[in-house]
Amino acid sequence: MKKIGIFSPYLNTLGGGERYMLTAAEYFLKKGDAVDIFWNNLNIKDEIKQRFEIDLSRVNFVEDIFCSKINLFKRLTITRKYDLIFYLSDGSIPFLFAKKNALHFQVPFHGLGGRNFLNKIKLRNINKIVCNSYFTKKFIDKEYGVKSIVIYPPVAVEEFKPGKKENIILSVARFTDALHNKRQDVLVEVFKKMVEGGLKGWKLFLVGGDAEGKKLVMKLKKDSQGYPIEILTNVSFGELKKIYAKAKIFWHAAGYGIDDEKEPEKVEHFGISVVEAMAAGCIPIVVGKGGIKEIIIPGKDGFLWQTKEELENLTFQLIKKTSLIKKISQSLNKSSKRFSKEVFGKKIYELVKD
Repeated sequence: MKKIGIFSPYLNTLGGGERYMLTAAEYFLKKGDAVDIFWNNLNIKDEIKQRFEIDLSRVNFVEDIFCSKINLFKRLTITRKYDLIFYLSDGSIPFLFAKKNALHFQVPFHGLGGRNFLNKIKLRNINKIVCNSYFTKKFIDKEYGVKSIVIYPPVAVEEFKPGKKENIILSVARFTDALHNKRQDVLVEVFKKMVEGGLKGWKLFLVGGDAEGKKLVMKLKKDSQGYPIEILTNVSFGELKKIYAKAKIFWHAAGYGIDDEKEPEKVEHFGISVVEAMAAGCIPIVVGKGGIKEIIIPGKDGFLWQTKEELENLTFQLIKKTSLIKKISQSLNKSSKRFSKEVFGKKIYELVKD
C-alpha cells in the first residue's frame, strides 16, 4: 500500500483542475492506497460528493502544509513520509520532498520567468510534470524548460447516454465575466440571427453555474427575450444528464476571437463539456482553438469553427441533413471513451509505480 498526498490550491472552487486531482485520489483509493488531501476545511468533502459524485469517504483530510504559515522544515519533515505527492500548480513550483513528486499544470502558463534559478532547484525533486493537453504542454515545456507528459482529464463518459433526441442546441459552460469567458453572448447572437433567417422548431439551451456571473446571466436573459432560448443555472448533475441526452447539437464559444498563441489562458485548455456532449450523442460544433482541437476530428466527431458565419453555416448544414446527424451521433459515444475515467486512472497510476 502506497501513501499518497494530494494538493490543489483552489480546492474550494471545485473546477476542472479539482475534478482532475480528486478523480486521481479516487483511483488511488480503488487500487488500495492510502490518500491524504491537504486541506483545512473538512466540510469540502460533502461538497465534492455533491458536485462531482466522487466518493472520498476513505480519504483523510489533513493539515494544509502548503499554506504560507507552514515553514519549509515542517513541510520537508511531513512530505518525505509520502510515496507520492501530486500537486496542482498555480504557476509556481513548490518544494516537494516525497519519494516521488508529480506536478500538474491545468493552465498554459507563460511569461512568469519559469526558468529562474530557484525554480531549477525545486524542479530537481519533481519526477513527473503532467499536463491536461498537448496545447498546455507546449507552453509549459517552453516556460519552465521541462519535458512534461500529457494525461487527458477524466470524463465520466459512462454517466452520459443518448436519449430521445429533440431539436435542441445545447451549450454547457459556467457563466463568468472573468478571464476565461465562455462567450455565451456570441451563441445568443448567432442563434437569434438563425431564427430571424428562418430557423423554426429549434431551441437553444444555455446551462451552467452562475456563481461568477449573475450579472451576465441577467444580460443574456434580457437579450434572449422573445426567442426560444432557455438559460438554466446551477442544475443538478442528474438534470444535466437528461438535457445532454435530449440535445442534438452542442455549441461552445470559449476562445472566440482570441489568438491562442498570444493569449492561451483565454481558450479551452481541454474541454470536458465537449466530451460529455459526445458521450450523450450530442454533436459538437465548437471553436477550433486550444485543446479542443485534440478532441474533435472534423466531420467524424463534430465540427470546428472560427467565425460567427462559420458557426451559423455549419449548424444550418447539419440541421438540413438529418441522416448526417443520426450517423455522427451514433458514433460519438464510442469515440468519447478514449477520455474515460478508467483510461485516465490507468495512466495516472503510472506516477506511483516503482
